[in-house]
Amino acid sequence: MGQVLHGRATTTATMRCAIQDSQESLKVLAVCYGINPGKTVAKWKKQTSVDDLPTRLKQSRSTVLSIEDETVIVAFRKHTRPATTGRLLHALQSTIPYLTRSSLHRCFRRHGISKLSRLTEPANSLLPSCTPKPTKWWPHRSCEI
Repeated sequence: MGQVLHGRATTTATMRCAIQDSQESLKVLAVCYGINPGKTVAKWKKQTSVDDLPTRLKQSRSTVLSIEDETVIVAFRKHTRPATTGRLLHALQSTIPYLTRSSLHRCFRRHGISKLSRLTEPANSLLPSCTPKPTKWWPHRSCEI
């Protein structure tokens, strides 16, 4: 079975192992394997493992908001479900003064609450409420939007 590499991989595990075990110079190894001597060969020479690990964060987190701030924001969002982002921002800025619209939106996306789900609301709440109102001269229904 072959090895599965990501789209930008230039080396395989066998090549990395051979680079690490070799006593040759970076230039000789680069010519031998047809890869960049300054980056790829030097990187794998100093690595202790031959695993090509991801370089991104394991879990996304905010650089501005603390965990406590995010907890407050998420709880407030769930408590005031139909409120708009602007109203939530205005209400939360008294508690968290360094909160911006973009950090608020990124927090909502991280916690999966950026869009209000229309599936959780009853179908009749999505429509304007129409109630018949008694009139003297004109028989019609008025809709409150």
